Amino acid sequence: MNEADTQTIEVALGARRYPVWIGRGLLGDSARWRARLRGRHALVISNTTVAPLYLDRVARGLEGLRWSSFLLEDGEAHKNFGNAGRALEALAALGATRDACVIALGGGVVGDLAGFAAACWMRGIDFIQMPTTLLAMVDSSVGGKTGVNMPAGKNLVGAFHQPRAVVADIDTLATLPDREYRAGLAEVVKGAAIGDTDFFGWLETNADALARRETATLVEAIARKVRYKAGVVARDETEQGERALLNLGHTFGHALETAGRYAVLLHGEAVAIGMVLAARLSERLGMASAAETTRLRQLLDRLGLPVALPEGMAPEHLLELMHLDKKNTAGTLRLILWRGIGKAEIVAGVDEAAVLKTLAEATSDHALSGRTIHP
Repeated sequence: MNEADTQTIEVALGARRYPVWIGRGLLGDSARWRARLRGRHALVISNTTVAPLYLDRVARGLEGLRWSSFLLEDGEAHKNFGNAGRALEALAALGATRDACVIALGGGVVGDLAGFAAACWMRGIDFIQMPTTLLAMVDSSVGGKTGVNMPAGKNLVGAFHQPRAVVADIDTLATLPDREYRAGLAEVVKGAAIGDTDFFGWLETNADALARRETATLVEAIARKVRYKAGVVARDETEQGERALLNLGHTFGHALETAGRYAVLLHGEAVAIGMVLAARLSERLGMASAAETTRLRQLLDRLGLPVALPEGMAPEHLLELMHLDKKNTAGTLRLILWRGIGKAEIVAGVDEAAVLKTLAEATSDHALSGRTIHP
């Protein structure tokens, strides 16, 4: 893939704009991304899995700057206050000034924590996203959501802090394990399920090619999802309305992740199951048909994603965890449900009995039979 094959999508937030570059060889294309650094200090935040593979490519582009690296252990459990504090200490040791830049080289955990550290240091410095997982490329690296987890729930502490650029080098996906690759596809499906029926149909047509990681199909899927999200973020940067729709499946999914102590399900896997639960709840509330749920389940299954609850998760505990979701208001559940593919909407004051019944059925019958994850 050459320069002409690199897709550029602009995220426009009034006078503020930044590019999302999608293509091959981009980490080594320092002439492209080095221009986004404004000062002489840079801190690369990565993890112990990604850094040995790709840190050298980024380091070559930082020659002449004062820079250092800070590495996390791999996994969602390490996106916590302790590591955020250590990242800030690394900035202090570097002597980072207000024109310094944090570079996030890794998946969503690295991107969220690096962005949060950048938002906190001197009340906000630049950062660049260099996502190395499909999930991060299509979702978490775009839009400026940053944060850390707490034992009580996921992403309860964070800030909106937009990157200076997103460098999505699809060469990094060659080393991505199959399970993590599939988890990223859940976020691609989510974008189509929320508001793009044509894209959903395209995914159904191209599911096998995506599962095989065919380059042209993969780049097109990433670009279509990023373009959709960029438009939503431009209209609602801080999630006061429309942007909340991007959380389809997330209230269920975050509860599943928390119940499993971030060790049972990957984020994308939890979102896949959460979307199916949201679709089934929409059925129960008379908003959508069972046929729409079936299409969603079949697509997720073709892409190798779980659609069944992990064993041993109690519905009452999951409902309790769902109450900590950031979308809730005045102590009532506020969920993203749908009226079918491409027709998601925000529903406030959702009947808790209906939610509990949906969760209970998912644990006691075979309504969600299909791929599952065993703790």
